[in-house]
Amino acid sequence: MAPAFFSADSFWNTPLPPNAPTHPDNVRFMEFSRRSTTEPGVHLNLTAWTIPLYNTDAETPLRPVARRLATEESGRLFRANSLPYLHPGHREGHDPSFGPEIPIPPAAEPDGQTDAHLAILDEERRVAWDMWAAHRTSGGDWEACTGISYSLDGTGVFDPADFPIRNGESIHLYGPGRATGVPIIAGLILHDEILAGRIEHKLVFACKNSGLLAHYFPPAIWTDGGVPGGLPAGVILQLDPTLDLDALELTPGARVVARALQEYGAALVDYADGFTLYGEGLWSDPRGRSWQDTLGEDALFGIDWSHFRYVDPAALGQVLVEKGMIPLPHNAITRAYRDATGVPPVG
Repeated sequence: MAPAFFSADSFWNTPLPPNAPTHPDNVRFMEFSRRSTTEPGVHLNLTAWTIPLYNTDAETPLRPVARRLATEESGRLFRANSLPYLHPGHREGHDPSFGPEIPIPPAAEPDGQTDAHLAILDEERRVAWDMWAAHRTSGGDWEACTGISYSLDGTGVFDPADFPIRNGESIHLYGPGRATGVPIIAGLILHDEILAGRIEHKLVFACKNSGLLAHYFPPAIWTDGGVPGGLPAGVILQLDPTLDLDALELTPGARVVARALQEYGAALVDYADGFTLYGEGLWSDPRGRSWQDTLGEDALFGIDWSHFRYVDPAALGQVLVEKGMIPLPHNAITRAYRDATGVPPVG
């Protein structure tokens, strides 16, 4: 099966090495993982706080998308650390690759939560457009805090040199819709993959105890974590590849996800108030598809935390980079920092 997104040899589509060594900090990282959630296992975001995908073609009308960072509440927070660097020609959230107009299908509906992610795909031209905090006004106009475009046949890993960001800022000011600088479509569990019984790419996850100013490259180029010594963005979680999935009480859909976690693993790409993987959002799917009776958000709860581990980044060519956003602009990450250190963050 050809990969849905990115080149066959990309980081996202490359299986983990056989017998990949365990991360030297695995015990501590697994404790951070357990403490990120009150649920009995790994959650699946399927109906909210995830990414809807909409396909477009030559007939889809082009729509302008206005910048929203300066007016939307969470956008203003993320913008705070960039105020000293703003100038008339600043990107203010929209990468030069995005726009000035993009094709948006009439049925497109962003995630209904504050992240309001939205991804547009043109599979004929092999192009994707990402947005965070996307919004359609009552008059039918579109606006978004971020916007970026990229090739569906590329590596799926952005080049840090393309973003003139300074330590402490949010990567959102420069276009990416994930706070770690990862394409928002990367690592999604696709409905069609579950029906086909096979996922052949890395997954992605988010958690509460993501690390402060620490990430691996690739796939992450930035971070929004607030916990000193916490999980670095880009770190890979793997389900024990020797675990007999048939011995567990898993639904067929959950078994497909579990197999992908054994073979490819999942990369940390975002903050969440819990510990979760991501499936594509289907709340306004033009094909009428639904996760109901296909995969449940609690489908992986039958896999105990003891069966998971983190992979040594050296085995994947990843190098730790101590840069990222400071926690002050993000209320939840500020709380995570305060809970971990007992002191408020310094701007």
